[in-house]
Amino acid sequence: MAVFTRRAALAGLALATPALAQPRFPDRPIRFLTPWPPGGSLDALQRTMFEVVGRDLGQPIVSENRPGARGTMAAQFLVQQARPDGYTLAHQHLSILRHPFLTRQPSWDPVADFTYIMQFSGFTFGTVVRADSPHRTLAEFFEAAKRNPGRMTYSTSGIATSNHIAMEDLLRRVGAEMLHVPFRGAQEGVTALLGRQIDMVADAQSWRPQVESGEFRLLSVWTRDRLGGFPNAPTLRELGHDMVVTSPYGVAGPKGMAPEVVDILHRSFKKAWEDESAQAIVRRWDMPREYLGPAEYLAFVVERVAYEREWVARLNLSID
Repeated sequence: MAVFTRRAALAGLALATPALAQPRFPDRPIRFLTPWPPGGSLDALQRTMFEVVGRDLGQPIVSENRPGARGTMAAQFLVQQARPDGYTLAHQHLSILRHPFLTRQPSWDPVADFTYIMQFSGFTFGTVVRADSPHRTLAEFFEAAKRNPGRMTYSTSGIATSNHIAMEDLLRRVGAEMLHVPFRGAQEGVTALLGRQIDMVADAQSWRPQVESGEFRLLSVWTRDRLGGFPNAPTLRELGHDMVVTSPYGVAGPKGMAPEVVDILHRSFKKAWEDESAQAIVRRWDMPREYLGPAEYLAFVVERVAYEREWVARLNLSID
């Protein structure tokens, strides 16, 4: 009996040993996919944060840019190929939430098919006109648009982008109708406005150099608060429109990640977001602060998905 008990105890110890010997996460580099080309404020912010996360976790964050397919390449990889072990993460943005409603054959469920780790920033949108425009305020511009339905034009960086949907929402609120001119990127809109081909740019801050030089006039910003770099430009809320539009983005992984791994990653990315090196970039580019932890980020996604579904249907948008 004693021999059996001893053997059973040794067998139990042998079974327990591999679990006790499992390495602490992470024990190898973490891959991070970004669905945009390198360069710009977003890229600078993320790479700075990756350096802090790498030092904190003791493993490097390997950044990989995967542009194309309307910013969905990283999400496609998470859904189709990535294991939920925490070693493959991606930049998550609102187009991923909107995409399933733009096609008859959706590739993912924006709530169920991802693990939401941390939201941290977004885009700084605004409306700009040429400095020699007769419209000195956003209200004046919209009044002119109401007098000329469908004749005045605004540009965005594409159909079904966050700023396109937000601009149509804003026009509905004021009772105006304008012609949307979509481009492949925000910079093309800036070029078109410089060439007097359009009346307004409604996009992220590719307009910043021209506003700083005095070529453009910034009529509104879409952030919660005024921008440090352009303190005279009012927010939409100050102008009577209860809207904050920053198209917030964050960090996500494939569905099914272990809560303890999510917690480790969240704590490290939050430390990186709060680091002075990251915040210096945020201040330099007037980037919005949109931090949310895992539970709050998921709750935001659930709420936002309903908005995206409504506006895709209302504007009859499709990529098929």
